[in-house]
Amino acid sequence: MATTAKKSTTEKKESTESVESKETVQNPVDNRVDRLTKAHDSIKNYTMAAVTVGLIPVPFIDIAALSTIQLKMLHSISKKYDIPFSKNIVKSLISSLIGSSAAVTVALPLASLLKVVPIIGQTSGVLSTSVISAASTYAIGKVFVAHFESGGTFLNFDTEKAKAHFNELYAEGKDFISSNKKEEVKA
Repeated sequence: MATTAKKSTTEKKESTESVESKETVQNPVDNRVDRLTKAHDSIKNYTMAAVTVGLIPVPFIDIAALSTIQLKMLHSISKKYDIPFSKNIVKSLISSLIGSSAAVTVALPLASLLKVVPIIGQTSGVLSTSVISAASTYAIGKVFVAHFESGGTFLNFDTEKAKAHFNELYAEGKDFISSNKKEEVKA
């Protein structure tokens, strides 16, 4: 009897291990979808964090804070894709990509500078900086996720090819922020 009980316990244990190992092995498509979902969640979270940059009252400190948010976002996304992250390379890629957009390179510093003008300047500076920061963060995240999904890395990122896509996604990012603000007001 003791032998039968041991045998039964061993069989149950092996059966449980077999089920567990089958559950942990996922379909590669499921892994890709899960990774993509997590990457898009990161973009959304960092985009919403970029909205708060506009609340920083000191001109140009807000731009430095935005740079930090965007770097952290790309670091987070690159981890999901197992892509090595180099702060210096990523900084230069972001600068090159943003440099293609007059809306960001001209409007963001002006919006930041407006904050020195009492009341009207501060209000419009906060609003403008928030929208520009969030939309550019959204666009940067989406551009890099698309690049990583196609098998790219930071080392083979072509900013010239990505500039048009960035500008399209920048406009999409502004819409994303507007729709999220409306949802927050309803809640």
